[in-house]
Amino acid sequence: MAIAPGTYDMTIQRRSDHSVSVTLKDSDGSAVNLTGYTLASQIWDSGRTTKAADATVSVTSASGGTFTWSVTDTQTTTFTADEYKYDVRLTSGGLHEYWLEGTIYMSEG
Repeated sequence: MAIAPGTYDMTIQRRSDHSVSVTLKDSDGSAVNLTGYTLASQIWDSGRTTKAADATVSVTSASGGTFTWSVTDTQTTTFTADEYKYDVRLTSGGLHEYWLEGTIYMSEG
């Protein structure tokens, strides 16, 4: 499917809930059908040595390629650094692909 993951950077307020709706598209601009895929996301410190949290990924339209990525206020309270890295991995059968990655910039709420 994807050759290289797309990049989406975001700013999150510390001690707040945060969610974003994402639509995955292929190189032709068509929505990626997520039927049969499991999605997962992890958040790591900027050096990718310590995991900060698992984000929640909920498919909202499998055929439309849309999912919601979210973290809770309880999670963001523990994000004490100024910057984190995250990724979104799609799994189907034995195939594991990273479709999205980026930087999270923390802001005081």
